Formats: sequence, C-alpha cells, structure tokens
Amino acid sequence: MPRLVVAAPSSGSGKTTVATGLMAAFAERGLAVSPHKAGPDYIDPGYHALATGRPGRNLDAFMCGPELVAPLFAHGAAGCDLAVVEGVMGLYDGAAGRGELASTAQVAKLLRAPVVLVVDASSQSRSVAALVHGFASFDPQVRLGGVILNKVGSDRHEVMLREALEEAGMPVLGVLRRAPQVATPSRHLGLVPVAERHADALAAVAALAEQVRAGCDLDALMALARTAPPLSCEPWSPATARTGGGDAAPYGRPVIAVAGGPAFTFSYAEHAELLTAAGAEVVTFDPLRDEALPEGTGGLVIGGGFPEVYAPELSANAPLRAAVSAFAAAGGPVAAECAGLLYLARSLDGKPMCGVLDADARMSERLTLGYREAVAVSDSSLAAAGTRLRGHEFHRTVIEPGAGAAPAWGFTHPERRVEGFVQHAVHASYLHTHWAAEPSVARRFAQAAAARTAAVRDAAAARP
Repeated sequence: MPRLVVAAPSSGSGKTTVATGLMAAFAERGLAVSPHKAGPDYIDPGYHALATGRPGRNLDAFMCGPELVAPLFAHGAAGCDLAVVEGVMGLYDGAAGRGELASTAQVAKLLRAPVVLVVDASSQSRSVAALVHGFASFDPQVRLGGVILNKVGSDRHEVMLREALEEAGMPVLGVLRRAPQVATPSRHLGLVPVAERHADALAAVAALAEQVRAGCDLDALMALARTAPPLSCEPWSPATARTGGGDAAPYGRPVIAVAGGPAFTFSYAEHAELLTAAGAEVVTFDPLRDEALPEGTGGLVIGGGFPEVYAPELSANAPLRAAVSAFAAAGGPVAAECAGLLYLARSLDGKPMCGVLDADARMSERLTLGYREAVAVSDSSLAAAGTRLRGHEFHRTVIEPGAGAAPAWGFTHPERRVEGFVQHAVHASYLHTHWAAEPSVARRFAQAAAARTAAVRDAAAARP
C-alpha cells in the first residue's frame, strides 16, 4: 500500500490544508485514496471523507494501543491505491509524559511510512534548513522524505528557502503561497465540522485540491509513497475482533439508533462496524429534525458533537426529547459520550434537554482536554464493572453534578476521580472511547439492545 504521513513541526503549520488537499488532488486523478488521522480528532476526518469519498479513520496509539495501529490502518486502506495519514500536533508530540506514545512519529514508525513535513515558512528563510535538519535527525527511525513549504510570501522567498534546503539535502516536494480564501472557519473546539457547512466545505476542499495541484509535485509525492515497504500485519476485522464471546444477538437483530446530523458529528467508523458485526442494524437519526426515534429502536447511541451550538434547536424538538426520555425510563439501553451526556441532562445553558439525568450543563471558559485511563465503576449496558479503557476528554462545558450515585468511570491517570452516570440501562460520560480497543463493549451493548427489543415484542404479544 503506497502511503504517506503528513506531519509538521507544530500545530498551525498547515497539516490539514496539505493533507486534505493531497487527498482530494489524488482522488481527482482517479485514485482510491484512504484517509487517516493520527490521534483522537473527529473534525479533520470529516474533511478527509469529503475529499476522498471514503470514511476518515483515526489511528490512535494511546486509545487503541500501538499494536492496533497497523491493523486498523490496513482495514481502512483495503482496496485503495494510496493512503494519506494526517499527523497530530508537532511530529514528535504525543501523550503528555509518555514519550513518543500517540505521536505522529510513532504512527509513522508503526506504519513504516515516509513522512512529509509541512513547514510554515512565513517568518524564516535559511533557518528552515536548521529546523528541518533537526526534525530529520531527532529520531533515525522516522524517515523524513521531503518538505512542503507553506505560506511562502514571494518568488524571492521561495528561492531562498529552496537554496537552504538543497544545502541540507532535503527535497522540496511542494510550495504553497498564502491563500486565505481556502481557510476553514474555527471556533472553540477547532474547525467547524463538515456537517454544519457542507456546501462551503465542498468548495473549500475543491480549492485546497487546486492549490495542492498547482504547488506540489504529485508525481514525486506518489513515488515517495511507493517506497513504503510491505506491512506484515493482518487487517483488523470487526467480524473477528475479540468481542467477549456469546452470540452476537441471541434475541434477534436489534435496531440501534445512532444520533447524527450537525449537532452530533463525532464518531469513529469502527463503532458502527462493530455494532453491525455484533448483529445490530445501525440506523442514523438527526435530533435536530426527527421527532421520533427510528422504528423499533432497541438501543440508542448518542456520541459527541456540538449540542451547545444547537441548544435552542435541540430544545425546541420537544417530541424527540420526550421520546428519548421515555425510552430511557422504560429501560432502553443508551450509550452517551460528551455531547450525548449534555443532551441527556435536564438542561444545557438554561435550555431544557431530555431530562434523563438529574444534572444541568453549561458552557465554561475552561477547556478540558487530554487522554485518560479509566475503569468502569458500575455495571452498565456498555461495560461490566472493572472494564479498563483508555479515552479522551475534549470539551468546554461542565455538568453539575459531575457524577451520579453510580458513576460511569473512575479515572486512574493523570488524575483520580469518578465521572459520568449509570442509571437503569443508561451509560453517560464525557469520556470519548474507541471501541476497537475493547470490542466487547459493542457486543454487550448490542445484546442489551436485542434483549430490550425481545422484551418489548413479548410484552406486546402478551396483551389481550
């Protein structure tokens, strides 16, 4: 599989611009391009999917373990002509205090992939050679194959940069000029997701492809990608992943409703794949527009997103809020992460939500961000008590209280605290998790949904 990792010395250098532009430019050539993102980011993969027509997939060595990075990559890239992996933060930045763990450099080494370094050259000339030399020599196992210079100011500036890098023996694979017209808008948690600006996002991706086509040597980049040696791993498969045993859906094929639409855009493709492999029928619904849960819903998954941006609209959809509340009150299994937690609260920024949880949420000035090591405190429809998972928090909201009488998780690192809510069959928490790391949670949830579906069916059949 020809493959490239797009990295940078730091955040803000232009990784997303270059990676998305490369994906789109190669896709326009008729290649099947597999898009990937190092780390836990949900938003960039949306732009990657728009550029390639394939699901954007994450490669996170902290949440899934280094041993799953290559298999998950091989699963996502199956049948493609090229894979492009966008890095996270700076090339060597990873989980705090854990060395290279979860860094772009570690992902590149695990994939045996050449790295293209995107350098913001706006405030330097010859110094670019010293910068690139340092990144190329810091870890000999990371193969830096070339540089793409971003935010170059003029022809003269480009000449000075190229001369400096030629002295350093580093190929220049592209030069991009400042182009604010293709910038994508941001807000409190990063880029605005594709689902909220689809038409504008399509235009932005097309402009990025044009910019990359004009400024980068696509043939040289493809030649570099082809230097990646074969991977020796078997592709990850949701059908054969370790899932805790037992029939996938011993009570029949349950419908699991997954929240989507502009307010709930955060999800990993592997979650739906695991639920499907566990025997469920996954159906997406939009809490902004749909006034009822999908017919026959036996389980409800409400992932991350931006409910704080859409609080008035979510609150105005009273029929759906009532349906979610009734489903949870009747014992329906619910798995809610971050945005889902806020939606299940009594209120969000003063606007009524579903009222499943006796808790109120609001926006705050404080950003909560970082990896977490967690253990399930209470038995739930999602995880048995004692189940250990690694996850990620990323939010600017707070919920009060922060944990219920039966908390969802106990965090063991980097701080010790309990968090989230387990009540009846509801599991709600701020923690984002990647189920490929512990596929048993998907099967457990599918089985709970199937049992719920069977109970409703049997109760209906027993009525006179």
